[in-house]
Amino acid sequence: MIKMTKTKEEMSQADLIMEYYKKHPKKEIPHPEIVDWVVTEFKKRTGKVFRDPDRAIRKLSQEGQLIKINKGIYKYDPDFIQNRELEDFTPAQKEEIFKRDNYRCVICGRGKADGVEIQADHIKPKELGGKAEISNGQTLCAQHNFQKKYYKQTETGKRMFIRLYELAKANNDKEMIKFCEDVLKVYEKNNINGHIVWKK
Repeated sequence: MIKMTKTKEEMSQADLIMEYYKKHPKKEIPHPEIVDWVVTEFKKRTGKVFRDPDRAIRKLSQEGQLIKINKGIYKYDPDFIQNRELEDFTPAQKEEIFKRDNYRCVICGRGKADGVEIQADHIKPKELGGKAEISNGQTLCAQHNFQKKYYKQTETGKRMFIRLYELAKANNDKEMIKFCEDVLKVYEKNNINGHIVWKK
């Protein structure tokens, strides 16, 4: 039996990473283990340097090929991959989520009427096991969907309430000022996202 191997040109970094994970299905693999192997193997097979394996692994996780277990720890689960497409919202589900949220972003309130693109977002992300259920969906504008993916929900929320607080102060809206203060005090009390400074 002839084993087909990829040429140097065909060998992609993502293929190599997935090769290692597929050899160890359902094993929780820390970054150093996979990074050492792919860097060495990529050099051996292509003669080139694998520049940013961490980024490539994160990208595979965002695409749903790998499951993030913890910071720097991922695993490949063939059962999860097979069911992944089932966790995308159907067009009918998206419409129901939009309708429930009045076709507006649940964070900033902007929507189609304001010329803003809206998206159906998984509250619990797919890569963390979030299901394609109406209860796990929310309407976000493209901007806030992007921020949620890159900042985490609590950070996005805190930034939003700080901005709302500053606007309320500028407009002398005492009720809104108090509301935002109460919310932001909860962040402080629980030491959540302390790196984001609230200037009182």
